[in-house]
Amino acid sequence: MPSVFFSYSHADEALRDQLEKQLSMLKHQGVIETWHDRRIGAGENIDEAIDERINGDEIILLLVSPDFIASHYCYNIEMKRAMERHATGAAIVIPVILRPCDWHPAPFGKLNATPLDGKPVTQWPNTDEAFLHVAKAVRGAAARLEQAKAPADVPAPKLAAALQVGAAPTTSASAAVVRSSNLRLAKSFTQLDKDRFQADTFEFIARYFENSLTELAARNPGYDIDFRRIDASRFFASIYKDGKDVARATVYTGGFLGGIAYVHGHAHQSNSMNESLTVQADDQTLYLRNMGMVSFSQDRDRKLSQEGAAELYWGMLIESLQR
Repeated sequence: MPSVFFSYSHADEALRDQLEKQLSMLKHQGVIETWHDRRIGAGENIDEAIDERINGDEIILLLVSPDFIASHYCYNIEMKRAMERHATGAAIVIPVILRPCDWHPAPFGKLNATPLDGKPVTQWPNTDEAFLHVAKAVRGAAARLEQAKAPADVPAPKLAAALQVGAAPTTSASAAVVRSSNLRLAKSFTQLDKDRFQADTFEFIARYFENSLTELAARNPGYDIDFRRIDASRFFASIYKDGKDVARATVYTGGFLGGIAYVHGHAHQSNSMNESLTVQADDQTLYLRNMGMVSFSQDRDRKLSQEGAAELYWGMLIESLQR
């Protein structure tokens, strides 16, 4: 059974936990086992434990983010060794792009990254869907490794060359320790965590609207736009065609539902809405859920990222202009 090594920055631990949850079916089926540095037991030598796994595990996931690239240990030690093993065919390295960063010039920049097209996980409307792409990539890598294990009468180098995978990896190091890979524990989030996440999400949506309006006007002659911050918790967005307003919206925090609300038109009061987002939490992360008050009601059970929430509201603003 191939073992999967997570090379990541601790700043991305919550995203790593989400990914490991998405890999659960592969673990239940006995397709893979997983390992990361949180599995190091008390009293173990940290460097030796990591060296053993980075030199022995067959699939190495590089969880790429600005923090990963900025980390000396992740970038100059773990990533360097991973690429050396990938080059010799001893392991398969899969870049997993977690957050936007300048990763293409990196040594792993020419590898086929996941999720699809290397779009960062945090920019997907639904992070579960993004991590599903990663899980499928890991399943495919595990299958290639199984195919590359040569029968006794077939020279391993010849078979490996034919499959373009590399020599069968050595698993003796990982077999020395027998333990469960199911060590993830539930996390809890305070009201302060949720309030900060909501405030950060509102600012993200504001930037998203402002940038999207600017680009819309640049691409569509005859259209003008206006983005106006009313205060720290409310903004107006307007689209004009030939000087006539054709779409207006207000996004604000608070109101009687206490979330992030969307209203068609300009509203100075907080007593009406066409849609609302609330902060929710599962056992691993914070996310957003829409109330499903308009045509998007069929999607109200989705766990929305900040990008997904912003795109939901942006779609409501321009929907009438796309018919």
